[in-house]
Amino acid sequence: MSEPARPHAPVTAADVLTWLEETAIAVRAGEVGADELIAVLGELRRASAACADASDWALLAAREAGASLRQIAPVFGKGYVRAPAARLEKLHRQALNSGQWLEILRQRADGV
Repeated sequence: MSEPARPHAPVTAADVLTWLEETAIAVRAGEVGADELIAVLGELRRASAACADASDWALLAAREAGASLRQIAPVFGKGYVRAPAARLEKLHRQALNSGQWLEILRQRADGV
C-alpha cells in the first residue's frame, strides 16, 4: 500500500521566477503594455493575499497536528519562535483553529 502524497503549495517561488522571466521578455519586446501589466498587478496582489491566507491556515493546521513553535520557526526565516507565536496570537483573535479559519476564508470569498 502506498503512502498518501504530501500536499504541495499550488505555486512555488521557482514557478513565479520562471513566469516573471518570460513576462519580462514579453514586456521588453513590446508585446505587453501598461494596461496589461496593471491587470497582472491586481491579479498578483490578490494571489499574494490568498497565499498569505493559505499560509495562516497551514500554520494553524501544523500546530493542531502537534508541531512546536521551534519546528515552525525556521520557515519564518528568523529561527525565533516569536514570529510564529505572534502570528498565531493574531490569528486566534479571529479563529481558534484551522477549520474556523477556512470558514472565514469561504465567507470572504462568498462576499459575506
